[in-house]
Amino acid sequence: MDRPSTDYLEGIKKGIKDLAAFLGREIRIMEVCGTHTVSIFRSGIRSLLPKNIRLISGPGCPVCVTTRGEIDMVVKVLEMGYAVATFGDLMRVPGSKSSLYRERAKGRRVFVVTSPLDVLKIKEKVVFAAVGFETTAPATAVLARESWKNNFLILSLHRIIPPALRAVLEMGPSIDGFLLPGHVSAIIGASPYRFLADEFGRPGVVAGFEPGDILEGIYAILKMLAEGRPGIEIQYSRVVREEGNERAKKLIGEVFSVVDVEWRGLGLLPGSGLKLKEEFSHVDAEKVLDLAPVSVKDPKGCICGEVITGSKTPLDCPMFGRRCTPLDPLGPCMVSSEGTCAAYFKYGGFHGR
Repeated sequence: MDRPSTDYLEGIKKGIKDLAAFLGREIRIMEVCGTHTVSIFRSGIRSLLPKNIRLISGPGCPVCVTTRGEIDMVVKVLEMGYAVATFGDLMRVPGSKSSLYRERAKGRRVFVVTSPLDVLKIKEKVVFAAVGFETTAPATAVLARESWKNNFLILSLHRIIPPALRAVLEMGPSIDGFLLPGHVSAIIGASPYRFLADEFGRPGVVAGFEPGDILEGIYAILKMLAEGRPGIEIQYSRVVREEGNERAKKLIGEVFSVVDVEWRGLGLLPGSGLKLKEEFSHVDAEKVLDLAPVSVKDPKGCICGEVITGSKTPLDCPMFGRRCTPLDPLGPCMVSSEGTCAAYFKYGGFHGR
């Protein structure tokens, strides 16, 4: 794809400025995806926007919404003598007593993988702690269908994005529009977000991750607000189709059931998680190992739950950059490469404040 010209981007910036002046009030836009948050910081987009346009980070970081109780459950698997495989972002996320990083330092077997299918290369019985939204669920589904190889179990911690956005709006944060995640939408399409416009009157734009993509998405949101016509649009049309990826969605439906699960900061959300269907119970770690997550409160002083719902920013946290750092985090928002606190710390120049 050809990069947009400088003149085109200047036109988009001017359009944003004009629409912001026309609207004449603070406009709060939630970038749902953590990859958007990092791109926004890295490219300095906030400095390009009018002062009344405020970008709010959302719950689109899968590691950040994983609960302490679920981390405790993965640690319990290690204590039972099993090896664990998972993505690198989960390693430093603290549970109530430990983390995978600390457990590996004790000599327990923890494998970092970049794809669920990497589990098939591990030459011992291993439990795959499967985190992620609809983006990574199809690959976990493919792994589940390889369960006849009998060298792994799957602990599904997968979640679904749309119910979290509903919860954000029902909780009360004043969000005027949504910059919707490109990766997730490549799987599910745009239609699952229609409720944002139809029920809540909020516009949303599925955007890519280049600075030009994000600016185009912000412009489209402001234009819908100015015209009073909330809708869901696709800026990332080179990757995302309205109907999504039918093959991937079918695969998810064949392997997983939609269930109610707890989210950090959002509580128990109906129809927001994916668990293995009964026909895959022989590879379901929760059933084979008799596991169940226990609800555990966040550590005192950690506001990660409020950060991912847009109620607060990392700068509202007295622990940020002091007691809570990437090397010694209190919560997952400081751990994940997509975490809001980690992005503020790395790109915002706020550490050591």
